[in-house]
Amino acid sequence: MAASCVFRLGLVCWVFSLIFCDSAKLSPPNVVILFADDLGFGDLETYGHPTSMTPNLNQLSASGLQFMQFYVASAVCSPSRAALLTGRYQTRSGIWPGVFIPDSTGGLQHNEVTIAEMLKAVNYQTAIVGKWHLGVGQGGKYLPTNQGFDEYYGIPYSHDMCPCQVCFYPDDHCFNDCDVQYSSCPLFHNGTIVEQPTDLLTLEQRYTAFAKSYIARSADGGKPFFLYYAYQHTHHPQFASKAFRNTTARGTFGDSLAELDWSVGQVLQQLRDSGVADNTFVFFTSDNGPSILNQNRGGSAGLLKCGKGTTYEGGQRVPALAYWPGKISPGRTLSLASSLDLLPTVANITGAPLPAGVTLDGVDMSEMLFHNKASQRQTFIYYPVEPNPKVGIFAVRYKQYKAHYYTQGSKLSGSSNRDHDCRNSAPLTHHQPPLLFDLDQDPGERYDLSVDKEYSALLQEIAAIKEKFEAGMTWGKAQMNGTDTKVEPCCNPGCSPFPSCCKCGTSGVNFIQV
Repeated sequence: MAASCVFRLGLVCWVFSLIFCDSAKLSPPNVVILFADDLGFGDLETYGHPTSMTPNLNQLSASGLQFMQFYVASAVCSPSRAALLTGRYQTRSGIWPGVFIPDSTGGLQHNEVTIAEMLKAVNYQTAIVGKWHLGVGQGGKYLPTNQGFDEYYGIPYSHDMCPCQVCFYPDDHCFNDCDVQYSSCPLFHNGTIVEQPTDLLTLEQRYTAFAKSYIARSADGGKPFFLYYAYQHTHHPQFASKAFRNTTARGTFGDSLAELDWSVGQVLQQLRDSGVADNTFVFFTSDNGPSILNQNRGGSAGLLKCGKGTTYEGGQRVPALAYWPGKISPGRTLSLASSLDLLPTVANITGAPLPAGVTLDGVDMSEMLFHNKASQRQTFIYYPVEPNPKVGIFAVRYKQYKAHYYTQGSKLSGSSNRDHDCRNSAPLTHHQPPLLFDLDQDPGERYDLSVDKEYSALLQEIAAIKEKFEAGMTWGKAQMNGTDTKVEPCCNPGCSPFPSCCKCGTSGVNFIQV
């Protein structure tokens, strides 16, 4: 009897020693977020587009978890990016109304805690490559290196906010008029402009080279790292390097998408080459729906209604893929999830403490991602691109149902869209009772259920959710309401004639050779 007890005690000690040894060997996971621009729900081959060529994203989808009901917090760039990085609705962080422009004086406030700042607190290296779009400010005070990122290589806003350069070889111009009132697009390395105007024909190649270099350097250094790769692709006007010109059946959008897909493949291969793929959480998604304004050069929402700029499904439901070999089982999920959920999820898997003293709108996705359990998220709140505290929430999703209290069209969804609800001529309309759709059975939002009395109790339940959320919303000070040409990035400050005199550098910055 005594011998049996001793054996059992020894067995227990051995098991615990194995657990302890295994856990001691584990290092904190790396985190890579790949964020496409204006990529719609229907744009990827794995989401059903017949002429998109995305073999690397197809493989990522096959090897990881594909989300079918993933939402971003806004239908335009800046507020969506703020929400991803902070886990908070843009109405809380002040990233409203609309988006930042080159001479905006505001930016993401320093009291907002980004994923990068959260991870820095637990000794992570952090970097961003690509589009920032959360403000520049006087002296660059809102640039990423002042928001928790150790390194930055990219353009601080959308490339259509500058006079267009060449988008495709061998053209001598882009195929549309860009914003000529501002200086040409500046390429930053950390806080310094290293090229202006930015050479778009080599940009994605250099972005990708920087990302690969960062992964390799970080892996060699032995510290866990966070890489936020915010692509300029596939925002209009599309561009691509010479190797991708006329390579797809989908025209310029398809060529741009093909280069994005190539870049994703390069990043994933570098993780493997650096020996860190099995200890890296990778998440791919898009900042908002397609810019239908630009028709076949603007992307596709698939069977979803409308696109960028609207609170219909096409504006905020986007493709999303999660990948972590050995941790995330391949498959497809119908669970409700959001970009707001990335910060609390990353906090959990890295052991980083959540930001203290702030209200988070995201929920931890870990149980869903790693244990195939139901999502903690049952609701999603839709705010318009130019929210107003007097109007408040436009729509609420609860389980599979969505109630529209307000609807409005957008110029970003096209003035000639065959669906008149999407057009910019569609006015702000208050619905009482709200329009009600079952998104599981009717993802295109075509059949209003609100007239059916059997849904009366459900509408009351959704109304209570809306009322409670609005009661807990503290609106941050709007950051998009001021402009000053003095904050517009120029590599030759004080030069004349402004802004055309803002020119410097050459393509192929010394540490990124193409």
